[in-house]
Amino acid sequence: MFSAIAFWGGVYWPSMKIMAVFLWVALGIFAQTPIPADRIEAARKGPGSAEMKQQAATVTAPTQVTVWGQDYLFLATSPTPVTVSIDLEPQRPLAQVDATHWMLLTKMRTGVLHQYQFYAAGKTLGARGDAVGYNPDSYPKSGVPHGKLSEKHTITSKIYGGMKSDYWVYASPGVDPNVPAPLMVWQDGQNLIGEFSGIRLIAVTENLVQQGLLPPMVHVMIAPGTAPDGRAMRSIEYDTVSDHYLHFLMEEVLPEVEKTYKLRQDGYSRAIAGESSGGICAFNAAWFMPDKFARVHSAVGSFTSIQWRSKENVDGGNVYPFMVRKDPKRNIRVWTSDGSDDLENNHGSWPMQAIEMANSLKFREYDFHFRFGTAAHGGAQAALDLPESLTWLWRDYDPKKTSQEFTMDPAEKEKPYFRVTITNRDAW
Repeated sequence: MFSAIAFWGGVYWPSMKIMAVFLWVALGIFAQTPIPADRIEAARKGPGSAEMKQQAATVTAPTQVTVWGQDYLFLATSPTPVTVSIDLEPQRPLAQVDATHWMLLTKMRTGVLHQYQFYAAGKTLGARGDAVGYNPDSYPKSGVPHGKLSEKHTITSKIYGGMKSDYWVYASPGVDPNVPAPLMVWQDGQNLIGEFSGIRLIAVTENLVQQGLLPPMVHVMIAPGTAPDGRAMRSIEYDTVSDHYLHFLMEEVLPEVEKTYKLRQDGYSRAIAGESSGGICAFNAAWFMPDKFARVHSAVGSFTSIQWRSKENVDGGNVYPFMVRKDPKRNIRVWTSDGSDDLENNHGSWPMQAIEMANSLKFREYDFHFRFGTAAHGGAQAALDLPESLTWLWRDYDPKKTSQEFTMDPAEKEKPYFRVTITNRDAW
């Protein structure tokens, strides 16, 4: 029905999962990611080394990739020999580590994504993935101050009828708990809490704050909830085109956060972010309450018909490109990204909807940036872009202000609309 995303030390790969657990279980891997540098160092000692065997013993997933600088470690679990194709090049053999584990350590470019596919016994092993060649600001740096990450908190929602959600609060260096701080709210927050987890949000934030490219800020990282009967609520929270989830944030979550940190109340000083269903959720918030959230970070956003209920006259996210064109313009700034190998299923076409959204934002002269690569459904492009995208989203921020008219960059005005070229088959 839907595609989940799994991640390991610099790689995202898609696999078909049931809607109710999309991203919730699979992305829980983020918090257990080992220190990439340690794994790479073990791999340098060779597949037969005790250090590499010890690292491999902890690996149970069919495929994993760890990235540290220009070193890319491809790992696989299989009883038979494994090969991997990288960037559509001929397959390369992996060396055997033990009875069921195989490895290939290679150097490749950073600052780009590397598409790959594993094979074993003449068949594909795992799904096609994208290894992230992280940029320098995605790595911890010596001398850069660290912020403070809270323990896990759990909230029981009255708005969602007893749903329980976990959340974490991170305060960057420079945040004074008694002085209202800028805010970013991140969906699927359970995947962002480790230094090397997911898009490496914490490391990027600390580096950009140190460089003066981000204001000191508070990140609220909230996980999708679970209903009292055990139902996963992620799609209901994120994909529903309404302000229901926004009320949950504003009336239940943020008041709890403000018991520890004072937060800016103006939308100018607040951003909201997410991937996939979390991406449309972020746009939902700014669309319905731009005075509360005026900055949007949406990656592989699910602007599709997941929660469309025609018999109940309930809209799905697929209507957004048309609402953007025809409804009153909101005063918001939007960074959005997707990839040409994103999902195509009964809910819609993620790449085509992403392009449609970008053209609609351009048509109405929104302050937006659209990044379109070749990645599959996942956070790979977002991870690669994060230093750039956060800098762009918060550019020209002035803590003395509480508002700003967001206007399209003159350079964007001069550019044409996005057009599609068929590259993977005959177009007739």
